[in-house]
Amino acid sequence: MRAAVSFLTVAGRSSAPGAPGPRTSEWFAPVGALLGALLGGLWWLSAKVWPPAVAAAVVVVADLALTGMLHFDGLVDCGDGLVAPMTRERRLEVMSAPEAGAFGVGVGGAVLLLRWAALFALRPSVLLLAGLWALSRAGMAAVIRTRPYARSGGGLASAFAGDARRVVLAVGVLAGVALCAAWRPAPGLVAASVGLCSGALVVALGQRRLGGYTGDVLGATALIGETFGLIAAAARW
Repeated sequence: MRAAVSFLTVAGRSSAPGAPGPRTSEWFAPVGALLGALLGGLWWLSAKVWPPAVAAAVVVVADLALTGMLHFDGLVDCGDGLVAPMTRERRLEVMSAPEAGAFGVGVGGAVLLLRWAALFALRPSVLLLAGLWALSRAGMAAVIRTRPYARSGGGLASAFAGDARRVVLAVGVLAGVALCAAWRPAPGLVAASVGLCSGALVVALGQRRLGGYTGDVLGATALIGETFGLIAAAARW
């Protein structure tokens, strides 16, 4: 669990997080739920102090801070490496470079804007954020369990690859769906479904253009799933 917390958040990164392994990904969904609940509580408190627009911005910034912008960095790298036309080898080189290009900046900016707008349109909810954040991390764990790693030399995310128990991962998904449904039954189930499907599209794009996943693909999968889940939840029901 310490390794999962260290990988998914800034907590514990300054100390020894424990050796990551296949079973570490089984804790992704619980850590995601806790992170979402924390952000949901901050959202509720911020709405008591500031107008909805400011409260939404606080949540977006707090999420970036609590995750150390690791997932956002993956999203920007995927924008540069998966969207622009180039060879597979060149895509992997671009995604490992520290610079951000126009495609990455555009994708990253658009996602931040959509997250802020959706939160602005919604009433603060701990359950909704806990559910969507749990689903996004459960999706990351499912990708690690079912897809090959794209880089031959290994990388940060490859340490989690292996035979994580499918039943545990399934429970994580069901828990995320249940939390979304507890927020509002029909809209919550739609938001959960949209979040899972949009994350799966990112994975499919990575599989097609890279031959598997990387840490950047995992980060992009989480952020895209959360964002489009929030957009679905903010629809006029």
